[in-house]
Amino acid sequence: MENALLYALIGLLAGVLSGFFGVGGGILIVPALMFFCGFSQLRAQGTSLAVLLPPTGLLAFMQYYKKGNVDIKAGIIICATVVLGSYISGKFAQNISPVILRKAFSVFMVIVAVKLFFSK
Repeated sequence: MENALLYALIGLLAGVLSGFFGVGGGILIVPALMFFCGFSQLRAQGTSLAVLLPPTGLLAFMQYYKKGNVDIKAGIIICATVVLGSYISGKFAQNISPVILRKAFSVFMVIVAVKLFFSK
């Protein structure tokens, strides 16, 4: 249950960032699964592809799945909450200045880059 809540939080945050900035999978879901859930790089990438499976990742997902690098449960939970978070934040973002959104996105990208650079 603890992991399901963490997956849901990752999905909701990915949805919110997707609604605001148009990002999610590689920028948020992969690092979050690695840092907070202990996933390997490949398992995180494969699970992120499972989230993106319907619109974009079927063929790549199948390759990761064949090698055991997908967590289906995490992918389903994150996918469902990405939908919710992106819907809510997409509506909210329409009322925010593009300058503020661009600056917020820049700060977010720097934080992710620093975290990835200094992680083991």
